[in-house]
Amino acid sequence: MMTQDRIRVILADDHPAVRAGIRQFIERDPLLQVVAEADDGVAALDLMRRYQPDVAVLDLQMPGLSGLEVITRARTEQLSTRCIVLTAHDEDPYIFAALRAGAKGYLLKTTEPDDLARAIRLVHAGHSALDPGVTERVVEKLGQPTVTLANEPERVSERELEVLRLAARGQTNRAIGRELGISERTVHSHLMNIFAKLGVNTRTEAVLTAMRGGWISLDDTTG
Repeated sequence: MMTQDRIRVILADDHPAVRAGIRQFIERDPLLQVVAEADDGVAALDLMRRYQPDVAVLDLQMPGLSGLEVITRARTEQLSTRCIVLTAHDEDPYIFAALRAGAKGYLLKTTEPDDLARAIRLVHAGHSALDPGVTERVVEKLGQPTVTLANEPERVSERELEVLRLAARGQTNRAIGRELGISERTVHSHLMNIFAKLGVNTRTEAVLTAMRGGWISLDDTTG
């Protein structure tokens, strides 16, 4: 099959061994070709601009930019690449933040190789591809009678507020973790929860929403 007939894919994950395994799974399908790999979010976004692939398979937690931030920026820049999240996280805040940001697929790293390839083909064809467990969550959430995050955001916890204040000062996840005595991964989880509660996709939107709600002040953004 000619290269130009294949679905062109980029792969982003900060673990080389995981990336190698996923690439092997993808390229078992003769319709798919991995044209480039990235080990952080900044590189992933750069590859999307440079190669203009059909589909990007992204981990959520990566250095530089998270998968969520990559998806959000790609949509802002109107890049044509369709994005699939491939992650170990199956918690609601991650799922709904990714889908709200514009992800066309959300799969868990326990996904079978054939299912991953099938998802890439589906997303390339303009459909959505969700892990069966994720689909159940989405259906359940949509079936709830009143979800009014846009009108009345759910209150963030005191710890989440601490994280948000430090994020408002421009601190990285690592710096926030050092200051609060928690891991970088925990900081990322808190931010995902904040995004879900406030119905936003980025730190800037979260800070602005919190300021409008009176939860943080302008003074919290300096220091």
